Amino acid sequence: MQYPTPPTFEAAPQAQPPQVQPGQYGVPSGAFPPPVGGQYQQPQMPQQAGPAGPVLVTIGDISVEQHRIVTPAGVLPTHGTNWSAMDMSRTEEKIPAWAIVLAIIFFLACLLGLLFLLCKERKTTGFVQVTVQNGNRSHNTNVGVSSPQQAADVLARVNFARTVCV
Repeated sequence: MQYPTPPTFEAAPQAQPPQVQPGQYGVPSGAFPPPVGGQYQQPQMPQQAGPAGPVLVTIGDISVEQHRIVTPAGVLPTHGTNWSAMDMSRTEEKIPAWAIVLAIIFFLACLLGLLFLLCKERKTTGFVQVTVQNGNRSHNTNVGVSSPQQAADVLARVNFARTVCV
């Protein structure tokens, strides 16, 4: 069995770029124009606001060093910086469900089952709002807390940052 011969097609002409005379469109042929302002130079690394020292205290996303405060909003000097902190946490106290169930069960046996109603669960939720301000620049951060001790720790860190910024 023989296969039929495939048909032959003429090749389509290849598209050629337009012929441009040197210097015709403002770009010399074969070279790029020199950059505005002279020859090309290596980009310079950005300068830091001062010598970076060790981080003395961190409050949320704020880092306090000896001579500067680093925030996501930028770098602030420590001199003349105002700090404020507001405790926006709350603690709820309630009788847990297991204590109510045991009080009902043991109430029938003796009146001592009512002592289970004295059990309390404490739950702290919220955050401490910290604001750092220097001149017309400021940054706010909310530090979440889940216990009164954590709220006291954040407030103590703010007081330490105040002493650094004197």
